[in-house]
Amino acid sequence: MSWGTELWDQFDNLEKHTQWGIDVLEKYIKFVKERTEIELSYAKQLRNLSKKYQPKKNSKEEEEYRLCWPKFCLLRQDFSRYTSTRAFLATLNEMNDYAGQHEVISENMTSLITAELTRYVQELKQERKSHFHDGRKAQQHIETCWKQLEASKRRFERDCKEADRAQQYFEKMDADINVTKADVEKARQQAQLRHQMAEDSKAEYSSTLQKFNSEQHEHYYTHIPNIFQKIQEMEERRIVRIGESMKTFAEVDRQVIPIIGKCLDEITKAAESVDHKNDSQMVIEAFKSGFEPPGDVDFEDFTQPMKRTVSESSLSNSRGDGKSEPKFGSKSKGKLWPFIKKNKLSLKLINLNTQVWSLIEGAGPEDFSNLPPEQRRKKLQQKVDELNRDIQKEMDSRDALTKMKDVYIKNPQMGDAASVDHRLAELGQNIEKLRLEVQKFEGWLAEVEGRLPARSEQPRRQSGVYEAQNASGVNSCAQDRESPDGSYTEEQSQETEMKVPATDFDDEFDDEEPLPTIGTCKALYTFEGQNEGTISVAEGEMLYVIEEDKGDGWTRIRRNEDEEGYVPTSYVEVYLDKNAKDS
Repeated sequence: MSWGTELWDQFDNLEKHTQWGIDVLEKYIKFVKERTEIELSYAKQLRNLSKKYQPKKNSKEEEEYRLCWPKFCLLRQDFSRYTSTRAFLATLNEMNDYAGQHEVISENMTSLITAELTRYVQELKQERKSHFHDGRKAQQHIETCWKQLEASKRRFERDCKEADRAQQYFEKMDADINVTKADVEKARQQAQLRHQMAEDSKAEYSSTLQKFNSEQHEHYYTHIPNIFQKIQEMEERRIVRIGESMKTFAEVDRQVIPIIGKCLDEITKAAESVDHKNDSQMVIEAFKSGFEPPGDVDFEDFTQPMKRTVSESSLSNSRGDGKSEPKFGSKSKGKLWPFIKKNKLSLKLINLNTQVWSLIEGAGPEDFSNLPPEQRRKKLQQKVDELNRDIQKEMDSRDALTKMKDVYIKNPQMGDAASVDHRLAELGQNIEKLRLEVQKFEGWLAEVEGRLPARSEQPRRQSGVYEAQNASGVNSCAQDRESPDGSYTEEQSQETEMKVPATDFDDEFDDEEPLPTIGTCKALYTFEGQNEGTISVAEGEMLYVIEEDKGDGWTRIRRNEDEEGYVPTSYVEVYLDKNAKDS
């Protein structure tokens, strides 16, 4: 069906219809534009939501909270400690990616629909203007031809009437006997002139009529159908274009569905990775104190006239009786002191498994004796590992300087070999100091782990002879003598008398039992253990493992009773015993 043959007389209505089509297209563009703004706003809100619930970093309130209650503060480094919080963090990250897909929707709709249709509308308006301009021009032409035909027709009609009147006047003059012959002749000539003019007008009218009919046929059967056909094609292209845009509108959404699906799958995967048993075990590892439950409370018989001692009233043993202070593992009445209501501060600190002031640098004793046993063991182990890493760094620096000195000796022109001697001496002193520190902390660690027989409280408290210059060591000893009710259990003079010489302390470590084997290992590569503390191994050699890699890249192994040392973890393949893994 063609608009040119069916709607040849609906020029004005077609003009209104095509303008309405352009308005619909512009309205659809506005709709898509608002949709992109909604997508951007939604993506922004999702990103802000994800950011809002991300673990904060370095906020003032968080730092104050961490100093007060470190075990209950959700810090960034602790956020991924539990499976549930790791799943929540994964959900936040996936929501961030989810928001990114909505930004992609907005960008694609803007580029593929809004921008393209806006440009197309401008072209469509220009094309429509051109077509209707040609249509108006054709209409004006046919109207001009019609006016020419009407003028020719009226002129022919007028000339015919004038000829009839001239003929009637001539006949009247010719019948009148009183009129002269000259007047009759003049009337006859006038009648002939009018008849000639009428004939000329007739010929002109006939010619104009034929021309008009030809133009009119051309107008309604050629020009207007062609123009309307172009307008129809233009309108159909508009309809096709808006349909394609609607399809693109859906495809843009469909393209991101797989990625959004992956985000949702990852959230589901993270949720399925939540392990309540593991999180419960993590809570135990984080908060267990190592204290044993208190023993039974002794019956106090008030029917007998007896004087209660200070030690009984304070639920702790008096050193005035010649008895040593009870250790953590004993079930004496002194073990009850962390749980009595009299000392509320101690109750809070131990129940929460934290010592607030021990977190502030320099506020607690060096051997962490103010902490519960399990937490103390962790602190001591961290300190030993830190000191071992420092030793390794110093040894690496010493090896590098030694090589440099050898180069200077072989090539004096490159530098003075004596210039590095002072630095080498400093490194040697530093290494020796660090090794003494390691021995000191390993001694405390061995005591906590039960490797060595536990010493009495007084000598253990005084193991701070290594830090004799450190005033905090004395303060910590004073703190350890304090009972729950705030009284001292011994005098300062007694504490001084109980100090153990450094040689006795060192002798205890000389008698240390060799570490038990926890598995075997196979050397993957040959390693030349040239540094102190390392051991050389050959490729394929089987050895015993006595200490796992603690995160510093070294594993402690043993060949026989006299040969043991560290090798790089990457050089061996470790096979741990099942019992060792369970422990």
